[in-house]
Amino acid sequence: MSEHTDPFVLPAGEAAALMRGAPWRRLVTVGDSVAEGVRDPAPGYRDLSWVDRVEEALAAAVPDLAALNLGRRDLVAAEIRATQLRPALEFRPDLAIVVGGGNDMLAPEFDADAVRAELAAMVSAFREAGADVLTIGLFDITAAGLGPRRFRAAISARTRLLGELTAEVAAEHGAHHVHNPPDHPAASDPGIYSADRLHFNARGHAIAAAGTIRALAGLLGPRR
Repeated sequence: MSEHTDPFVLPAGEAAALMRGAPWRRLVTVGDSVAEGVRDPAPGYRDLSWVDRVEEALAAAVPDLAALNLGRRDLVAAEIRATQLRPALEFRPDLAIVVGGGNDMLAPEFDADAVRAELAAMVSAFREAGADVLTIGLFDITAAGLGPRRFRAAISARTRLLGELTAEVAAEHGAHHVHNPPDHPAASDPGIYSADRLHFNARGHAIAAAGTIRALAGLLGPRR
């Protein structure tokens, strides 16, 4: 299989067509390793992160697009806000993608209320600055049989909780959430993950990009 035959991947031309008429000129992404784009290559797929692919689709439709990805691995939500929010706002985005909470979720103790507060602080700041905001839900790795067996139930429950609270924060502040459900047709395929069995490989990133681009296209209204 390749990205040209993968039913879950958007061809570059189709992705660009979905972004036709997009109003955004300045895209910023904040977050952890998911935002940074940590991955392994995958045969048949361009070695791009999901953010790279979103930027590519937008740039094809918006030639003067300026994009900044501040995502860095290993950060918890509080660290993302502390280190990335100010430079992100200084970039003056009209579209912001916020990813956070995954490392909090994997810690021995998951303080969901603290993560909610950090995400709300970031989303509300972008909204107050006039930017549209997209938040991202994580795939449940246990759907593909990954994660230590004795911790899988807890990982699955926390992934679901993180997705729910992130969606709630988005709704409360007029942002938009990309939901990645455990029953996504690709979710149970371990072949979308890197060797660390935690992050996506290039195929997984291509699939995640498709969902994100479709979500952005939904904000643009019906296509002619």
